[in-house]
Amino acid sequence: MIRDQGVLDSLQDTVRRFVRARLIPAEAQVETDNAIPPELVAEMRALGLFGLSIPEEFGGLGLTMEEEVTIALELGYTSPAFRSVIGTNNGIGSQGIIVDGTPAQKAYWLPRMAKGEVIGSFALTEPDVGSDAGSIRTGAIRDGDQYLINGTKRYITNAPVADVFTLMARTGGPGPGGVTAFLVPRNSPGLSLGPVDKKMGQRGTRTCDVILENCRVPAEAVIGGVEGQGFKTAMKVLNRGRLHIAAVCVGAAQRLCDESVAFARNRVQFGKPIAEHQLIQAMLADSATETFAGRCMVIEAARRFDDGKRIVQEAACAKLFCSEMVGRVADRAVQIHGGAGYMQDYAVEHFYRDVRLFRLYEGTSQIQQIIIARELTAN
Repeated sequence: MIRDQGVLDSLQDTVRRFVRARLIPAEAQVETDNAIPPELVAEMRALGLFGLSIPEEFGGLGLTMEEEVTIALELGYTSPAFRSVIGTNNGIGSQGIIVDGTPAQKAYWLPRMAKGEVIGSFALTEPDVGSDAGSIRTGAIRDGDQYLINGTKRYITNAPVADVFTLMARTGGPGPGGVTAFLVPRNSPGLSLGPVDKKMGQRGTRTCDVILENCRVPAEAVIGGVEGQGFKTAMKVLNRGRLHIAAVCVGAAQRLCDESVAFARNRVQFGKPIAEHQLIQAMLADSATETFAGRCMVIEAARRFDDGKRIVQEAACAKLFCSEMVGRVADRAVQIHGGAGYMQDYAVEHFYRDVRLFRLYEGTSQIQQIIIARELTAN
């Protein structure tokens, strides 16, 4: 539910102009450097983008889910790297604290996350554990008023620049009930990082292993102060995160549609712009239709979330459809561009590589199908 349409329109317009004036022109540099220019991170911090979803009482903007996905649609219009650096602070890096953290944890971490002074990260995936999140092997053993954590986390977004990790470790028996969520600062004794991963796409979105060797954290690091609640915390966080990712996919699809239309209007073959050829028109129409469908799905699911409804199925539907949809739109965009679409001079080339990851992280498409089916057959 949008609380003040005028305020949202102003924020949306500010973000849209920032994306087009500052972020899109820097996409090539991000591709080359595999890093976001520090001055752009500072500008995002000044705009309050690190605290979009963090409650106002902790210095954030406290956007509703509908407001948040509206902004995510704008951020998806450019390289995923820019959204990623702020995304963890607004999503999986902070939401565990927001939904289940103790008052002390919220007061200590959230204000600094909202200002962008602290970068959060979410450490769940392991070398042998991906979709089966309830089977993590990283272990945490109580040692007086501390915990000793041992294990390795893999493909952790923002790990190279993170200041604190929402980290899942096993404190009990097998299965989801033995998992506990911890807040582990980057400078904790026994925590180290592996080399930065070399990925197919999403350059500038930096990931690496997080290695814990007798890593010591205080007992106060347990999110909510209760063992065995980590899996539940993770699922709460991921449901919201999946809706956010779906919105980013729609934003990327809109950019690909716009790039395709612009190219088709200017590229002349057989004596006329290819936009006048019906087979090109069919691809443009299919991409526009699917992008519109994804936008409607995301907004509707966000409204249900804001109304206090359970949206496990809706979030999974949105993540499944939008992540698969943007892959189809990207493929058509390259096809419309022809040989030019395979060249790095054109944005569709990096988007083609970038969007492939959306079907994998925060729950693969197959996991979303399982969730949807379970929801359908639960009663």
